[in-house]
Amino acid sequence: MNNQENGINLPLAHKGKVRSVYDLGQNYLIVASDRISAFDCVLPTLIPNKGKVLHKLSMFWFDFVQGIVPNHIITGDFDSFPAGLKRYEYLRDRSMIVKKAERVDIECITRGYLAGSGWKEYQKFQTVCDIKIPAGLKESSKLPGPIFTPSSKEEGGKHDENISFEETVKRVGKETAESLQKISIELYRKVSEYALSKDIILADTKLEFGFYNDRLILIDEIFTPDSSRFWEVEKYEEGKPQDSLDKQYVRDYLENIIKWDKSSPSPELPKDIVEKTMEKYISAYEKLTGRKF
Repeated sequence: MNNQENGINLPLAHKGKVRSVYDLGQNYLIVASDRISAFDCVLPTLIPNKGKVLHKLSMFWFDFVQGIVPNHIITGDFDSFPAGLKRYEYLRDRSMIVKKAERVDIECITRGYLAGSGWKEYQKFQTVCDIKIPAGLKESSKLPGPIFTPSSKEEGGKHDENISFEETVKRVGKETAESLQKISIELYRKVSEYALSKDIILADTKLEFGFYNDRLILIDEIFTPDSSRFWEVEKYEEGKPQDSLDKQYVRDYLENIIKWDKSSPSPELPKDIVEKTMEKYISAYEKLTGRKF
């Protein structure tokens, strides 16, 4: 946590890997930091302005998909924050005041392409999260249609575990599980179609939901480089890993360059990796929104 974040004198409700949630009484304040995590570990190196990209992109998407599902946003505009918050200039362009929803403890992952853990599982069993997938696909192949592959939401640094749809039903009930599946796939379809018009492939994404006044709403951040895999159409090549506009660059450095064993302390990132990662985040924002960062 950097000094500016340390200086926020508000009741801390929850500190996640990247975001901190403060209790404002009626509402929450969610602040996107410049921290970066990989393999469920927070790295000691900050990525300058990363939190601002996450915030601005999330605000863009919340507006874009509001016709599909309501969300938790009250305002993300610092200039309209209560006076008591305006003394923290650090909050500008990286924080939002949101409704206090009761979080559904399921990570709602939708995949449209074969990548990451999905590709590893497919090679062994021809399944992704126990869903049977046609034979003959390669790494980064497009799936016949988007699939919903939920995972558990674990606290305290534990790894989220892939779970079946049946297990999701057990945890949250049939009606909620079916709503999560339907809305997640609908959101993925709408955003991936739009992204393609900007020459970006949305390979997969993770969404979170909560209940507010007994209604399912979209919470957290959405369709950012932290929660999604973005690939550039012009560089896309089936049959190999893709050059992603997200934190895959950091994962590749840790796994392939320095071969970090994940049981030792999180390593510092070198300056060139920090700069390249920031470049990718800003590029994703600018290409998708058509706005200068």
